[in-house]
Order: sequence, then structure tokens, then C-alpha cells
Amino acid sequence: MANLSNGGDTKHIIQIPEIKFTKLFINGQFVDAISGKTFETIDPRNGDVIARVAEGDKEDIDLSVKAAREAFDHGRWPRMSGFDRARIMMKFADLINENVEELAILDTLDAGKLFSMGKTVDIPGAANMLRYYAGAADKIHGETLKMSREMQAYTLREPIGVVGHIIPWNVPSGIFFMKVSPALAAGCTMVVKPAEQTPLSALYYAHLSKLAGIPDGVLNVITGFGSTAGAAISSHMDIDKVSFTGSAEVGRLVMQAAARSNLKTVALELGGKSPLIIFNDADLDQAVELALLANFLNKGELCVSGSRVYVQEGIYDKFVKLAAEKVKMWRVGDPFDSQVQQGPQASKEQFDKVISYIEQGKREGATLLAGGKTCGDKGYYIEPTIFTDAKDDMVIVKEEIFGPVMSLMKFKTVEEVIERANNTKYGLAAGIVTNDLNLTNRVSRSIRAGVIWVNCYYGFDNDCPFGGYKMSGFGRELGLHCLDQYLQVKCVVTPLYNSPWL
Repeated sequence: MANLSNGGDTKHIIQIPEIKFTKLFINGQFVDAISGKTFETIDPRNGDVIARVAEGDKEDIDLSVKAAREAFDHGRWPRMSGFDRARIMMKFADLINENVEELAILDTLDAGKLFSMGKTVDIPGAANMLRYYAGAADKIHGETLKMSREMQAYTLREPIGVVGHIIPWNVPSGIFFMKVSPALAAGCTMVVKPAEQTPLSALYYAHLSKLAGIPDGVLNVITGFGSTAGAAISSHMDIDKVSFTGSAEVGRLVMQAAARSNLKTVALELGGKSPLIIFNDADLDQAVELALLANFLNKGELCVSGSRVYVQEGIYDKFVKLAAEKVKMWRVGDPFDSQVQQGPQASKEQFDKVISYIEQGKREGATLLAGGKTCGDKGYYIEPTIFTDAKDDMVIVKEEIFGPVMSLMKFKTVEEVIERANNTKYGLAAGIVTNDLNLTNRVSRSIRAGVIWVNCYYGFDNDCPFGGYKMSGFGRELGLHCLDQYLQVKCVVTPLYNSPWL
């Protein structure tokens, strides 16, 4: 058991726990991969190996799908009342809360996420998401239909079957439960593949699901690589639906594999290059704070990051000056330090990718206002970076960087900024900063994106549907609409008594 000081605060010492769960979780048991292979999961704070984790492959996916199929076709979970499923999901949520510190530590070690945010936001939020969908489990209703002929009919909403969930590495706990919670409430069984960069908390959640009473085979967790285990999920003939969050490039591969196999339904939450539009009447201090938050929260590793910041010409110069001052106070460092605002990028691969984009921005002629360099002599730390004089046709403005890089641009008119904001292949989110209600309504209805945040950013809530337009994907996470993705609609029709159909 190692000790790590929390930002020099001697009153609080973080206890780094022993890593308990490193094997695949299939049919209620932790097991080695059939091949016996393992892979390293790396601490992005220093590049050290945290643990070796079982490397699942196609054969392991086959075993887990077999278990999930048996649990769906013959098991208790789909046949339980919604009330009984909800009761077990509530217990699952309680167990998460009881282990919140250890789970937050795992996500900090694996993903470089801020421990303070994990402990107060991410992990409690995961538990609350379970509770939200537990509350919906016994409220899944069909309809009675008024037929135009001498018949009566009603609809049933039934679980879709075995679901494959493929999880990204940037928000390992939140997205795990964004997918698992509604699928559990609907009565589905599932195979979950967490990102190879961040497997540890997913395996811990598998352990807690067993303790909560979720039947064997309902929730299976296979750690491994996207090109093997992930591809096996997408192409598996006995999986009824795939839910994927990740890049647009991999999303295409998931769709292709689903189409070539059994035409399983697919939900995709893909990348983004979201605009943050700041008008002349905005409160300047608030606008700058929102821009820093929109770009540098979670080290910019969020698909909805507002990395295209359009500032109206009347306040542009003041905005640039204030942003340059405030970004100097943005603290980068050990994510276990409670005073730090930005930890390391989640992996060496992502670190190198972000640095390459920063160099690309310099070559394209954007002006480096702040940052642009690495921090420290070990680990994957990058300074919060702001470019000015950016142009819409620059690579740093067009492509998703997934790192702490902001592109600042000036605009004149409302018509101009709407056109420029929509000039992207993505459409996941957008932000508007103004005190003009008419302007808010006009712009929010004109931007082609799945969620619009006005005078705020990252306004997520369990009750608020989330998803994208265009190449940001399709389908919606969160909200009660999300349940529809895990349900089939069946219509039952019978003739009325003494009708000619008898």
C-alpha cells in the first residue's frame, strides 16, 4: 500500500489501494483470458505500469456472449418485474457510494482524471444514474390501440436482447453507466468492453454488480483491444445491439461490422468540434471562465469540448487579454492534488497526438497566445494552450484534438457566426454566451447540434437527452428517451368477438 500526498496537504493522505480485479468477468466469475495473455495498464502521471490486465479476444467475447444469451433467453433478469430489477440496481448504486474513494482512485490512476472531481462528481454521478434508470424500470409501458377495423390491439415494449457496449477512455465511470444503466432497466443482458487504457474501474463495477445481486451472465466485462475484442462485439451474430462511444473513424467500422453480420441495431456517440459563441453583450469575466472550462476541463478530453471559440469583434481584444491573464492561473499537475485543475493526458498516444496538433497550428500560422509546451520531466502533462488568429480552414479548427487546445476567432454578425459554427462535419454540442433572449432563441434554433448550452457549459443531467447530429453520431444517451434504444415494440392484434375475422 503506497502513500501519495494530496497537494502537500498533510491532513489528507491518499491511500493507493491494491489492484484487486484484473481478470475478465464472464458469467459472474473472474477468469483468465483463454489465450492467457495480459496487457499493461499505464499510470499517465509517470508512465509506470499500474497492473497487468487480462487481454480478452474473440474467443472470450464468444464465451461472454454465450453467457449473456443464456441469461437473456432463459434467465431471471428479463423476466423479473421492473420493481425487482430496480431494487437490485438501487443496491448496486449503494455499493458504488460505499466504495467511492477507491473507484475515484482507480480512474485517477488509469485516466489521469482529477481525484477530487472523481470523488465528488464522477463516481456519485454514476450511482445516481443507476438510480435514475432504476426509477424507470417499472414504468415501461405499452399502448392500447384504437383500430379502424373490428380488431383490438396493444403494444408491448420488450428488451432488445444481448447488448454490446464499447466504452471510451476519457470518462470511464460515467460512460460505463450511461450505457449499462438503461440497458439493465430495460431487462437486457450485456457484454461491456472498456477501453484498453482504462480497464480498472469497469472490472471493479463488475465485482459490485455481483454483490448487488445482478444474476450471472447479465453483466459481463471483457478487457482487451478494440481491433480484437471490440471488433468481435461489433460482428457477433448473437449480439442484438451495439452501443459505441468513440471516434467517427471507428464508428464507421462498427456500423460496417454490424451490417455485415446480423444487421444488429447500432447507436453511435462520436466526436465533436463544438463552437462556443460569445456575443458583445456577454459578461466578459463569465465568458472567459466558460471558455477555459469548455476547453480545459478533463484536460480537453471531452467530445463536447468547446474548442472553436467565436468572439464578437466588439469584445474580442478584451477577451483575448483577459483569457491570457486567467489561463496563467490554470494549475496543471498531479491529479491527486486537490488544488490542481488539469491532470495528465490519459495516454502517451494521446499526449503525442495533442502535441502534434499544437505544432500543426504553429505551422499553419495561428498565433500561440498561451501554453503549447509540455509540463514536467515525466508523465503526459501539457500546458493549457490558446491559439489566436485561427482560421476556419486550419486543421486545428476542423479536427477534433481531444486535448487542452483552444482556437480563438473573431466574428462580426450573427449570420456570419451561425454559418461558421455549422461549417463542420460534427454536430454534438454548442455554447452561446449572451444576455439577449431573442438572440439566444435565434442562434440555438439555427445551430445544428444535439445540445445547446446557454450561459453555461457541460450542463449534463440524467434527464437531459444527449447525442449528436451529422458525423457526431445518432441515438441518444441519458433521459428517458434512451430506454427506447434498448426496447423492441411488439404489436399484439386480436379480432373482436363475432367479427368477420373469427
